[in-house]
Amino acid sequence: MARRHYTIICDESDKKGQYFSNFFGGVLLKSQDRQAIEELLQAKKHELNLNSELKWQRVTDNYLDKYAEFIKFYFRFVVSNRIKVRIMFSQNIHQPNNLTKEQIENTYFRLYYQFIKHAFGIRFCNPNALDRVEFALLLDQIPDTEAKTSNFKKYLSNIPETIGLRGLGIAMPVSQVASVDSKDHVILQGLDIILGAMAFRLNDKHLVKPDGSRRRGKRTITKEKLYKLINREIRELYPGFNIGVSTGQPNGQTDRWHHQYRHWRFVPTNHTIHLDRGKRWTPPDPT
Repeated sequence: MARRHYTIICDESDKKGQYFSNFFGGVLLKSQDRQAIEELLQAKKHELNLNSELKWQRVTDNYLDKYAEFIKFYFRFVVSNRIKVRIMFSQNIHQPNNLTKEQIENTYFRLYYQFIKHAFGIRFCNPNALDRVEFALLLDQIPDTEAKTSNFKKYLSNIPETIGLRGLGIAMPVSQVASVDSKDHVILQGLDIILGAMAFRLNDKHLVKPDGSRRRGKRTITKEKLYKLINREIRELYPGFNIGVSTGQPNGQTDRWHHQYRHWRFVPTNHTIHLDRGKRWTPPDPT
């Protein structure tokens, strides 16, 4: 039986936005490729004289060209399928029904779990269960207690034993589930830029104007330029890509595993639609 090893590196962004919330991002790659890709990306940073950690929140006009050059280089690995990118978010018009206090308190962990279990299509990674496929999970530092984080890692390691995955030769050893610091992982830094760009555009932050101003701020305009570049890179892969909906599956559900880049708009199974929490909604005339 052949063995295959993959690494999933995850990040999160806006928990609450004007229109879209609960942003999670992830990168999937072969574990044996990780060091080489990290070294190439780090070399690109050095070439561009980008010595600090790359983050969406640090995008400024002075660094736009360098960030643009880096992200174009990053997408070379996406195009060549050495890196697969997944973005998940919820839309505020979809409000879950009848959540318990425990479910509300653990929303972050519950959504993170769903993201890892479903967004990468790991159910389709091992047709006919002919191989043993192991996944390592590297999670950007989780903003919660050490005890909760430890329990969550154990919870994630049990994903291969859940319905739909059991018996497929998939493993996520708890010893391979770790929290990491994005300062030390340039792949995660590139993901942060892509994820931040999506949260920025979906929540119309490109339209924000400073209080009392009739014009947008310089930094807002700069971030919109970088978002547009990222969107062009995605559309080179998938023409007409719509960032606000779940990416289609023209070849069936196995596309969740094979596609280089995908978005997933998470919709709770039991939900109510609140159009007033979405875009382009006009309240009814009281008369």
